[in-house]
Amino acid sequence: MSLTAGKVFINLPVKNLDQTMAFFGKIGFEFNPLYTDQNATCMIINENTYAMLLVEDFFQTFTKKELADSSKSTEVIIALAAESKEQVDEIVQKALDAGGRSSNEPFDHGFMYGWSFQDINDHLWEVFYMDENAVPPEG
Repeated sequence: MSLTAGKVFINLPVKNLDQTMAFFGKIGFEFNPLYTDQNATCMIINENTYAMLLVEDFFQTFTKKELADSSKSTEVIIALAAESKEQVDEIVQKALDAGGRSSNEPFDHGFMYGWSFQDINDHLWEVFYMDENAVPPEG
């Protein structure tokens, strides 16, 4: 029997919740008001995937580990699949216009195109489009 999770919640620490919500709102993400207060918000990525954006002090109550300084180290890269190369560029450009920073230059491997950005809390986001019909065969 294999495990299949019905929903995925990615928990990320943030410095300023209002600024973070404004940043992601400019990209086009929406938030669930039922799970939003002064400590946290639930950013809707899709119907089964959510990012819980938690103020650092509140995030710290969920772990005994020290929080990583995301401006100096990386623990995770959140990868979002886009519907086209144009949508990749649109999403990343909105992130840059909202105050994010480019993480890597765009890449194009023919079957896969991507570009990445750092949000205002220095978390890494990879946005990519993959044409599954163009994936080279194994061999």
